[in-house]
Amino acid sequence: MKTNAKILIVDDERVALKNLEYVMKNEGYEVVATQSGSNAIRHLDEQQFDVVLTDMRMEKIDGMQVLKKCRERQPDAEIIMITAYATLESAVDTMRQGAFTYISKPAKLSELRKIVREAVEKVAQKRELLQLKEQTAEYHGTSKIVSQDPAMEKPLQTVRQIANADSNVFITGESGTGKKLFARSIHDNSRRSEGPFYIVNCGALTEELLTYELFGHDKEAPGDPSPRKKGIIEAASGGTLFLGDVTQMPASLQAKLLQVIEEKAVLRVGGLKPVPIDVRFIAGANANSLDAPQKDRFRQDLYYRLNVVSLHLPPLSERRDDIPLLSYYFLQKYSSQLNKAVTEIAVDVMQLFMGYTFPGNVRELENIIERGAALANGRTIERAHLPEHLKDLDIRTFKKKEGKMPSLEEQEMAYIRWVLNEVAGNKTLAAQILGIDRVSLWRKLKKYGLESQ
Repeated sequence: MKTNAKILIVDDERVALKNLEYVMKNEGYEVVATQSGSNAIRHLDEQQFDVVLTDMRMEKIDGMQVLKKCRERQPDAEIIMITAYATLESAVDTMRQGAFTYISKPAKLSELRKIVREAVEKVAQKRELLQLKEQTAEYHGTSKIVSQDPAMEKPLQTVRQIANADSNVFITGESGTGKKLFARSIHDNSRRSEGPFYIVNCGALTEELLTYELFGHDKEAPGDPSPRKKGIIEAASGGTLFLGDVTQMPASLQAKLLQVIEEKAVLRVGGLKPVPIDVRFIAGANANSLDAPQKDRFRQDLYYRLNVVSLHLPPLSERRDDIPLLSYYFLQKYSSQLNKAVTEIAVDVMQLFMGYTFPGNVRELENIIERGAALANGRTIERAHLPEHLKDLDIRTFKKKEGKMPSLEEQEMAYIRWVLNEVAGNKTLAAQILGIDRVSLWRKLKKYGLESQ
């Protein structure tokens, strides 16, 4: 096995040194070996190491001094202490000084190989997370989409191809996958970027309010006290309008919107003269809302007018390579907003994230990181800072069931059922915990036959 890891071995006993050097080279590591503590410190000044394997008792400069110098000069390296004079006091002392672990001589080779491999993996993980933090810095203050997962390459390529095409776009994806962000990115990279960008959530307003919001209002009679007001469609002229949850739009408004798109003009409520508009429409919908029987509630002619270009966003559970990147992106964002120096996420927390289904998708991850940054007392988000439903999440949830791996749908259904049980069936609270709205929760409950829960 060939690796890129580099190990410094320090032992004043020549035979022991040669034996360790032989074993580590056979494991595929690049090895520098020395019998002197002073030479070890010189090597630390000249070369970068992943792991330092040092004897405790040596003449002049001992292992503890090597440990302290390594912590000062190469803080990312891991130090493994080896000694034939093991005591509880010395073990505690080395760990307090920052050693990775403490091994008694004679060490079992199988144990030594395992410990070195774990130390190398920890260093690699720390460096990877550092790169992630540096990478996320470039995203702040932009509408650039934060992603490194191959599953996102197709939608990102579509954005690049159609941004300047000025065609209407229909974006599908689960709640919390980033439909608004993609719409904003399309706008920002189009010829309309200097124009307005508006968002309307069609599922959050009553029919009357949505009518006035979209189409505006003209005085119906000379004595009408209502002020004349532009609707959002008219205000978005020269720019882009994102219609979130468009399939939830009442049927009467669907007909009016279709007319606006076809005629490129809008008639205010109570108005007599259509107002010309130049708007690019981007619609967003949950993918399930286009399945029967829900699709029968949405006009097919309007769907085809909006769906000139289609774009589907995968859930976070299908783009797991993005979880660490997004976690540190949100950590930087909320640490800055909260004026806190929280810069790290504990390894066990990240491991939990990588095994979790995230039914609320990116929005849920963002909520979790914001909470963690707010509660953290030091520099690191720990498991104790996670929401209650995650703190005690048993890893058994993600193990095989009756000899086969559970599907993502099975995991999500089990988790939603568990959350509902924990909150005594309170669907509003359950939706908040899941990081989704009540409509999205209702869809999931119906999908899994859990309406009565």
